[in-house]
Amino acid sequence: MQITAHPLRPMAGRDPEQGHRVSTPLELLYDLTIVVAFGAAGSESAHALAAGEFWPGVVGFAVTIWAVVWCWINYTWFASAYDTDDWFVRLAVLVQMVGVVILALGIPDMFAGLAHGWELDARVTVAGYVVMRVAMVALWLRAARGHPERRATALTYAVGVSLAQAAWVALVIWLHPPFPVWPFVFVAIFLLELSTPWLAERKGGTPWHPHHIAERYGLLAIIALGECVIGTTAAVQALVAEHGWAPEAAAIALVGVGLTMGMWWLYFAMPTGDLLAADRRRSFVWGYGQLPGYAAIAAVGAGLHLAAYFVDGDSVLGAVGTIVATAVPLAAFVLLTIGLFHYIDGQVKPAALLAVGIGMLGLVAAVGSAAAGAPLWVSLALLLTAPWSPVIGLEIAGRR
Repeated sequence: MQITAHPLRPMAGRDPEQGHRVSTPLELLYDLTIVVAFGAAGSESAHALAAGEFWPGVVGFAVTIWAVVWCWINYTWFASAYDTDDWFVRLAVLVQMVGVVILALGIPDMFAGLAHGWELDARVTVAGYVVMRVAMVALWLRAARGHPERRATALTYAVGVSLAQAAWVALVIWLHPPFPVWPFVFVAIFLLELSTPWLAERKGGTPWHPHHIAERYGLLAIIALGECVIGTTAAVQALVAEHGWAPEAAAIALVGVGLTMGMWWLYFAMPTGDLLAADRRRSFVWGYGQLPGYAAIAAVGAGLHLAAYFVDGDSVLGAVGTIVATAVPLAAFVLLTIGLFHYIDGQVKPAALLAVGIGMLGLVAAVGSAAAGAPLWVSLALLLTAPWSPVIGLEIAGRR
């Protein structure tokens, strides 16, 4: 007798060519917790940069975004191959959501520790991360039992993830090494995490769905773009509070939304699902390359948030530093997005590359205008050329 509407089902692997495969409501619910972590990381990073704590702000932001995105990516590829939507999977996702919240709660302490002598005060953050990863171990063990043909792959995932979590706990709770040591240990564990999927998939690929993966990655990009909207809102609010509803406030609002729209258009200009389906071997480079890509998107939002500190007079950075804080991640996003597109497409589109070059010149012009003393909104407006120039180039190339 069935006592639940979502009984346990064997994880035998889903059809990688299933039609109309889209994100599930459970996956979308999980995505909401990522918003919290992105927001906390962006806010803390902007605050650190405004206080002149450059490297603590950059390192803390990079570590936080990597931890959250890496867990999300691992679950996404698993769900694409083995999601049975039974009560165990739902509870495992619940555990991961709790882990994201715990991780986010520890972000301020981690940033504070890095700013004061590079102390690794990451116990709460690592606790949340381990909670998320332990749930994944349980899911991979179920997959090993339910899919004998890919048992070696699933067990490799489970063992690799487990070893890495034991190493994280040892690093921040038991060993707690001083600053000259812990970065090297951190990098070593980081490489263990990154190598686990590569080793596991060599034993037999999991049946992930290319169009489902493309959609899931796109949804996370939209979540990261939300940080740009938040940063724009903060900058406009600061300007209005300082000078009232001046034309500059409307200009910054339009620029912020324009940047967000341009980055969105550029990201979704590529038929990623079709390209991944055509050559699944290119998925590793493309999938790993999204890690710095998401960080770059969120960093653009943090840069716009930093502009609010500058307008309020609460930032030690001048106009040039404020624009650079947005221009650098924006350049990284454009170059990564175009580079990964050409990689999975397997051919080079000269029009797109020319347009990217024009966009990079626009970023240089933005920094130059800030150095020349131009109003902040003028420099921000010049940043628009970075995403919009390749968008126009791709649109023209696609029409031809």
